[in-house]
Amino acid sequence: MTHLTTRIIRDEHNALSAMLRSILLLLAEHRRQGTTPDLAALRAMLFYVDEFPEKRHHRKESALLFPKLRARSPLMRQVLDRLDQDHFRGEHNIRQLEHALLRFEMLGEPHRAAFEQAAERYVNFYLEHMQVEEREILPLAEQVLLPQDWAELDAAFLTNQDPMTGCEPEPDYRALFTRIVNLVPAPIGLGRATPQAAAA
Repeated sequence: MTHLTTRIIRDEHNALSAMLRSILLLLAEHRRQGTTPDLAALRAMLFYVDEFPEKRHHRKESALLFPKLRARSPLMRQVLDRLDQDHFRGEHNIRQLEHALLRFEMLGEPHRAAFEQAAERYVNFYLEHMQVEEREILPLAEQVLLPQDWAELDAAFLTNQDPMTGCEPEPDYRALFTRIVNLVPAPIGLGRATPQAAAA
């Protein structure tokens, strides 16, 4: 049986992976066309990553899931320590990426390449991090955690309410979610799909 927390984490990973890949597709399309990417869409996408995956998803993994795994099994402790460090670095990294976007927006084309390189580094870092969690940590959790562990985790992760996983947006975030849906290209939003996404 797959537990609710595991399903929520995987759903949130899938939503985030799609969002991150869409950022790179959006940048690649405009780079090929020699046009400026939609900076409003990029701002909204990065703000979403900061508000939901970084502040909710990661913090609950580090504060709740990982300590329970350390208490139930000596396995993967080094991996868990590394993932905790990733979480700590992630909040710093997303701020740096948002600043790089602001620099591109305010100072123009000479700063475009630096932003795009920073975006690619961030996306690759994040995708690899999620792969480790899904390949090593979630299977271990299914093996060693007890019913009372899952009850606590399920109650906590149910409150994430990530709108990109199909949850109804909280009132404060409804405008953000609507903005993302309207600005961001398909398959994440309702904007024009990039050529790669359309062909996928």
